[in-house]
Amino acid sequence: MRSNRDHDDSTVEDLSGEGWRDDDVIRVLLVDDQELIRTGFALILSTSGAGGGPSVEVVGEAGDGVQALRVMQRLAEQDRLPNVVLMDVRMPGMDGIEATRLIVRDYPDSRVLVLTTFDLDEYALAAIEAGAGGFLLKDARAPELVAAVRSVAEGDAVMAASLTRRLISRLREGAETPEDLGASPNGSGRATADVRDGARSTEDAAAILERLTDRERDVFALIAEGLTNAEIGDRLFLSVSTVKTHVGRVLTKLELRDRVHAVILAYEAGVR
Repeated sequence: MRSNRDHDDSTVEDLSGEGWRDDDVIRVLLVDDQELIRTGFALILSTSGAGGGPSVEVVGEAGDGVQALRVMQRLAEQDRLPNVVLMDVRMPGMDGIEATRLIVRDYPDSRVLVLTTFDLDEYALAAIEAGAGGFLLKDARAPELVAAVRSVAEGDAVMAASLTRRLISRLREGAETPEDLGASPNGSGRATADVRDGARSTEDAAAILERLTDRERDVFALIAEGLTNAEIGDRLFLSVSTVKTHVGRVLTKLELRDRVHAVILAYEAGVR
C-alpha cells in the first residue's frame, strides 16, 4: 500500500474556497476596556474598503470579557457572529485570555486577533495558547491593522517569524510563577500550562508529520518559519491559491486549529 507521502500532488485541486471578494464584508467585534481605542479602531476599519479588498463592519463593542461573551451570544442569535474578534488582553473583570478561550470553544468560526502593547506581553502569550489566531501590537499602523484583520479572517496567523520563535521559546521554558506561565491576576492563564502538560515528545510529534506528503511537509516547514502564504508561494514557486490548499490540508491532517499551533507542533517535532 502506498503511503500518503508517495502521492504525487503535482495536480492538487484548488480547494481553497471562494476566499474574500472585494464586495464581501468581514464582521468584527472590538473588545477593549478603553473606549477611545475602540473608537479609533472602528474608524480605521470602517474605511478599510476604500483601497480595495473586502470591507470591514464593526458589529459590536465590549469593554471586558464578560461583555464580549454577552455580545457574542446576542450576535449568534441574530446570525451575525463576527469573523474576527479584536481582543485586548489586559482588562478588568474577565480578561482577554479567558474570553479568548471561551470564544474559541463556543464559537469556533470566529477567530480572535489579540491586541497588546508589548511584543512579549505574557498575557498575549497565554491568549494565543488559549486559541487566538494572531498577535498584533496596538501601535500598528492603520494599513497593518486592516491587513491583519483580513489575514486572520482568511485563516492566516498574524505573527512575525522572529516573534513566533520568541513566544514558542518562552512557552517551552520552565516556569516557576503564574506570571511565567502567562497567567492573569485572576488565574485564567491556565491555557498555557495546559499546553505544556499535554506537550508531545519529539518522537511523537515527528510521527504525526508522517501523515503529510512531501510537498505538504515543505509547506509545513515554511509555516514553522512564520512565512505568509505569499512568501511560501514565492519560496516553492506555487500560486497563493495552491499554497492555501496545502495549508488547509496540513492543518486538517495534523488536526491543528490554526497556523500558530502548527508552529508549536513544528518545534515539538524538532523542525527548524
